[in-house]
Formats: sequence, C-alpha cells, structure tokens
Amino acid sequence: MTRILIIDDSKVMRDLLKDFLTEEGYNTFATGDSQEGIRKGINEQFDICICDIHLPDKNGYEIFKEITAQKPQIHFILTDSLPDHLSEQAKQAGAYYHLKKPFELEQMREIINKILKPAKTS
Repeated sequence: MTRILIIDDSKVMRDLLKDFLTEEGYNTFATGDSQEGIRKGINEQFDICICDIHLPDKNGYEIFKEITAQKPQIHFILTDSLPDHLSEQAKQAGAYYHLKKPFELEQMREIINKILKPAKTS
C-alpha cells in the first residue's frame, strides 16, 4: 500500500489532505511539526511526502534536502501560497511537483497518479 507523509503547519490543510488521501486508499501520516516529519520520513518507509514550503521552524526545501539525503527514492510534492526562491531551489534540487495553494484536491490526485504510474518504456 502506498504510504504518504503530510507535513503542514495548517491543521485544516493536514486534516483535509489526510481525510482525502485516506479515502483514496492511501496509508497516511500527517504532522504539523517539521522535526517529527523529518524523523518519520527518514526512519519509516514513505512513497510520497506532501510538504508545505513555509513552516515556522524549517522550510520545505530544508525538509526535502534532509529526507532525500537518506531516502532519495521518496517523491516530494511541495505546496505553498507564496511561491518564491525556495520553490525554485527545491525544483532545481529534484522536487519536481509543486502545487500553489489554494489547489483543488483533483490536482493532488492527478499528481499522485502521475508519480505512481509506472514509467512507459519506448
């Protein structure tokens, strides 16, 4: 079963994503604490991490770097309401998926499906 880690300081966003993704059939864990998210991301097996760029104590780009340094296979979807240089840095470092808040849940579904769809061979 696909496991998804959600790191967002907004309880409303965490709950919304957790409920939606659980209904979609994914095993999810959500936290508003970046340190807990990093620990979970490194110590447990997740396929996808959905992470807010702007968090109180760390930014999503730092979290991306810390987790992927030890778990390079995890796919990151970064979210933010004010795209800035952090979004661009994360994209250049390999976090290819980005959603600008507010986004539709269908957009999240499409990105997750794209990540999980096996690559076609030519």
